[in-house]
Amino acid sequence: MSDPMRIRATEKDGIVDVKILMKHDMESGQRKDASGKLIPAWFINMLNVKAQGKDVFNAEFGPGVSKDPFLNFKYKGSKGDKLVVKWIDTKGDKRTDEATVS
Repeated sequence: MSDPMRIRATEKDGIVDVKILMKHDMESGQRKDASGKLIPAWFINMLNVKAQGKDVFNAEFGPGVSKDPFLNFKYKGSKGDKLVVKWIDTKGDKRTDEATVS
């Protein structure tokens, strides 16, 4: 399993600013290794963020997203909201991390 995501979420005037750094190699399937063989595609393809059990952000990534993707978005919320961030990659690996809005 991959390293934990770094999640920061702060609230100001009823708007929560969420910043997420995901550790993942995000291989596009177009690079070659030292022997000239193609490295198979392997990337995060589904991302879901819930606050207090309700979806606040969903995304579908493709092979063009860079290694260790960074994501920033905002939603209407409040301090103390519990965020649950989940992703699934093309190999079926999953990661779930949580944070609390400050």
